[in-house]
Amino acid sequence: MKLLWVKADFLHPTTKGGQIRTLETLKRLHQRHEVHYIALDHAGQPEGLARSVEYSTRAYPIPHHVPEKTSVAFAGQLVEGLFSALPVAVSRYRSPEMRRKIEQLTRSEKFDAIVCDFLFPAQNIPELSRCVLFQHNVEATIWKRHVEHASNLPKRLYFELQARRMSAHEGEVCRQVKNVIAVSEQDAETMRADYGVQRVEPVPTGVDLEFFARPAQSERVADLVFLGSMDWMPNIDGMEWFTAEVLPLIRKKRPECTLAIVGRKPAASIEDLANGDPLIRVTGTVPDVRPYLWGSAVSIVPLRIGGGTRLKIYEAMAARIPVVSTAIGAEGLDVRAGENIFIADRPQDFAERCLALLEDPTLVCRMASSAWEMIAERYSWEVVSRKFEELLMI
Repeated sequence: MKLLWVKADFLHPTTKGGQIRTLETLKRLHQRHEVHYIALDHAGQPEGLARSVEYSTRAYPIPHHVPEKTSVAFAGQLVEGLFSALPVAVSRYRSPEMRRKIEQLTRSEKFDAIVCDFLFPAQNIPELSRCVLFQHNVEATIWKRHVEHASNLPKRLYFELQARRMSAHEGEVCRQVKNVIAVSEQDAETMRADYGVQRVEPVPTGVDLEFFARPAQSERVADLVFLGSMDWMPNIDGMEWFTAEVLPLIRKKRPECTLAIVGRKPAASIEDLANGDPLIRVTGTVPDVRPYLWGSAVSIVPLRIGGGTRLKIYEAMAARIPVVSTAIGAEGLDVRAGENIFIADRPQDFAERCLALLEDPTLVCRMASSAWEMIAERYSWEVVSRKFEELLMI
């Protein structure tokens, strides 16, 4: 097949779960098909275009500036968002230049399939009816959960406005495209129920077992580890909740319990956690997350907001590290609570599950082995990419 793949960014540096999912899928599709990749090219990230040869036959960079969330320009976008029909999270990626380039490519090339990767670049695609929408999340669900956990009235009102606009825009796009690929049956069912979409099928999340295979020896990092982009609001909220509500309960029994928060661009509130607690380490961007998994006893996923599926859970399982997650954190994944993962939503329950693993090496071994066997059998990237490929051929 000859594919046109449309995305709001290039895939390196690979710091987000969605980038990992796309990269691993595309690398395997590229082995069998001709992939044309068009993406917004953000300043200061030359690695993105340079490494696009790893997963595409030809790449088309479209210069685009997305203001940092701490900038005055972003504050201006938030104000504009009060009056725009599009949600701010979408309008930040509007690009007339990308739209013109896609029009040109679809006239000059004969593509067998066009993939819109995430909702955000859909506004730049002239003929959505020809596209397959690859939905890593139900975006409106994330914003509805922001409303539930908003810390004050102005935030809640703004999140409500953005949630309504996201729901309207997402539903319209999902109904216009040829079909939708979701990352879980739960997301697919949400889109059927909320948006009236029938042409939607799930493709599960995969993991590279060899890449995460644990070495014979690893340097100790921390008791607990959290992996995730630390400029993403659901991750920030999750770690603020964990350190305020759960960690003090753990430390009543284990006063020296250490925590590593590993992920790019930590918000000021996350950096302050380490500044005020010598047993908390905030790394920022790291070249390789694996040593932090191998060097920790338990991987935590204390998310209260989110959508899609969390790659970090399968990665921890591949590294043979037991996982404690909230129900939302493990949402959409093929996991069995108490057998290959612990699920807890109340602070006391979450703390007790962490303590059980920190204090019982036999339990750690049993849970880690069960989790690894499950993903080894069902969730290699080769199996996942073949399913994705089948849906593109429909």
